[in-house]
Amino acid sequence: MKAKILRPGDTIALIAPASTPQLKAKITKSVAYFEKLGCRVVLGKNIEKQNGYLAGSDAQRLADLHSVISNKQVKAIFMLRGGYGTIRLLNDLDYQLIAKNPKIFIGYSDATTLFNAIYKKTGLQSCFYGPMPGVDIWNGFDPFAEECMWQMISSDKPFGELPSNKSEIKQLYGKQTIEVTGRMIGGNLTVFSSLMGTPYLTSLREKMLLFEDVNENPYRIDRYLAQLTASGALRQAKAILLGQFSDCQDKPPTLTIDEVFNDYFSKLKVPVLSNLPFGHIPRQWTIPLGVKVRIGQKKVSIIESVLTK
Repeated sequence: MKAKILRPGDTIALIAPASTPQLKAKITKSVAYFEKLGCRVVLGKNIEKQNGYLAGSDAQRLADLHSVISNKQVKAIFMLRGGYGTIRLLNDLDYQLIAKNPKIFIGYSDATTLFNAIYKKTGLQSCFYGPMPGVDIWNGFDPFAEECMWQMISSDKPFGELPSNKSEIKQLYGKQTIEVTGRMIGGNLTVFSSLMGTPYLTSLREKMLLFEDVNENPYRIDRYLAQLTASGALRQAKAILLGQFSDCQDKPPTLTIDEVFNDYFSKLKVPVLSNLPFGHIPRQWTIPLGVKVRIGQKKVSIIESVLTK
């Protein structure tokens, strides 16, 4: 299932299914950014509500999500920020409503749960792991991320090779000459791990697993990778794509993040690439999860369109 491309003058929605934006200026400046580009903007009714670390109650956040999904004028839905709370909505989310109203979804971090659940329940491929208004867009959008995002959501053509600087992407393990093709699943490693054993995660067999994380000590990354190993997901994968693991260190005595990666990935026979420009960093790709991807010689290419005219 695919959503339609975003065109000039289309309406987009900003919602907060997880945590609330910390400053109202992040909302107003995000709206100004999109309106300057000719978009119409709809705001979730409850985006400024706060319930502890949540942007309002579960019922309020779910109501905003259902409201913009059912709005025929809305073509794309942006998560204002991550934080925590989206997973609390999955049991009550109306997946039939999404299937009847396929739209572009964009966000990252906590959005990992929503996007993987939507893909599992509806087959919608048009969930993009990309910049969020209340984090990346409101106060000076990184040009790299901005270009990738608009190219991704305004075209029905395969994106092709994802851009990276020379020698930026590293191949850690696997045969150097191998080329593989498969569907890419993943997101934030911590959040993704919370979906294991739930009905909201598609089969990981022969998938390309794409992960990033931030502010997680190496032992925690170790725990998540141990869980993926015990489930068989790493052994069944066609490739592992690692983005930026920002601020993932700890005081000695500890294993480094690279040593943790070595413990889990050196035993695999599939390609393992690292240092992709993807994660909780200013420079990041916009990537549709569930898309068909080809990797070879440290190049990652999207070879399938995930939007229609």
